[in-house]
Amino acid sequence: MKPALDDLLDRLHVVALPMRVRFRGITTREVALIEGPAGWGEFGAFVEYGPAEAAAWLASGIEAAYRRPPPPRRDRIPINATVPAVPPDEVGEVLARFPGARTAKVKVAEPGQTLADDVERVNAVRELCPTVRVDANGGWSVEEAARAAAALTVDGPLEYLEQPCATVDELAELRRRIDVPIAADESIRKADDPLAVVRARAADVAVLKVAPLGGVSALLDIAARIDIPLVVSSALDSAVGIGQGLTAAAALPHLRHACGLGTGGLFAEDVAERAAPVDGSLAVAPVTPDPARLGALGAPPERRQWWIDRVKACHPLLVTCSE
Repeated sequence: MKPALDDLLDRLHVVALPMRVRFRGITTREVALIEGPAGWGEFGAFVEYGPAEAAAWLASGIEAAYRRPPPPRRDRIPINATVPAVPPDEVGEVLARFPGARTAKVKVAEPGQTLADDVERVNAVRELCPTVRVDANGGWSVEEAARAAAALTVDGPLEYLEQPCATVDELAELRRRIDVPIAADESIRKADDPLAVVRARAADVAVLKVAPLGGVSALLDIAARIDIPLVVSSALDSAVGIGQGLTAAAALPHLRHACGLGTGGLFAEDVAERAAPVDGSLAVAPVTPDPARLGALGAPPERRQWWIDRVKACHPLLVTCSE
């Protein structure tokens, strides 16, 4: 699906969302929202991504705005709490934003921090949440990941290590060496072949994100060809993008793990009222931004123009990224 560029730009709203804590090195999250005939879509590729990688994110936003969603199989999705690389004494405040969540994903391998810092943070989470998973964003070598897996499981189990190493070969080697389950994220969403990690037996769990994969239909297509459990997660999305993640999770035939779709709690302001989790789950429902919030959170003119230029750069690549 490739709408005319002029039509797409006429439907664009660019917003800057302030964050409660630094996450992925940023304190303000910019996204472009698309007000389409079928609903609202989100184009939020991180600013450092070039047009070739960002085009899939634009395709995802277009699909949501111009195409009706698939029918749901469930009306609520269990979510995990997301704990950034904060000091242990701030963990309780972070977890309080995810009422009822029984699973927490903890960021580890943060530049400038140590494994001891990670252990303290994970143990602080364990005191408040029964199930803990960690996410290293590919920050460890195989040796570092093996040491981390041992240190992080001294005081309790981990549900899984998410993307402990950067490459598929490293994940496969690490999986042969440790007993802790391994989840793949970047090795799927940033790969030319998102199924390579499964063929290499390099992961026990696949983390799938709607926007980087090109939309809900692309995610469901990949999910249909994966024979390991799935976790649908967000890419630091606004309420609109979270809605698409919930749509994808609701359409999956099976859902064994809590999904990483609670990151709305990381924003101080969002384009729609954030739905509070009930018993650790979120309701599946379409999201329509509040016009007053769109106005109040509008990005400065120069940043709006930057996103317009980015859409123009990605638009010619849409056919390629959807093939």
